[in-house]
Amino acid sequence: MRWSDRYRFVPILGGLVLLQFSLRGRLGDDRVTPDFLLLALLIYTIRAQPGRSAGAGFLVGLLRDALTPASFGAGALAWAKAVFFAENVIVNGCLFFAGTWFRNLIVALASGRLKGGQLGWELLVWSPLQSLTTAVAGVIVLLLFRRYLAIRLSDA
Repeated sequence: MRWSDRYRFVPILGGLVLLQFSLRGRLGDDRVTPDFLLLALLIYTIRAQPGRSAGAGFLVGLLRDALTPASFGAGALAWAKAVFFAENVIVNGCLFFAGTWFRNLIVALASGRLKGGQLGWELLVWSPLQSLTTAVAGVIVLLLFRRYLAIRLSDA
């Protein structure tokens, strides 16, 4: 891999972070809209080594926890655990889905804010919907920018 190839995906990740803070709030309910920040992290983890991926996840989790101090630490744990890699488009979509759902599960359980029926609705309705929209957005990003991301994608 050439040196210039190593950093070609940085503008795409930056664009996803920008979408998180500019567009996501305008797309509707936060429980359903794609999580572009998690998507950027998962795309990074496809290319990075496992240790760096977990470190990036922990750092992103700490930054997100700074915005919600009531459950500080829950996000850092969840984001560090939500890192995967794959080369197949369908597998990447499934991993985006699973990564989003498991991150939401860990945050919901570790924060202790949701109890009983609220937890059920979060895990069985809202989290799968957000996971689906994040997975669809992720597959679209991978298909549109696969040359710039230098990811080998094979069709199923």
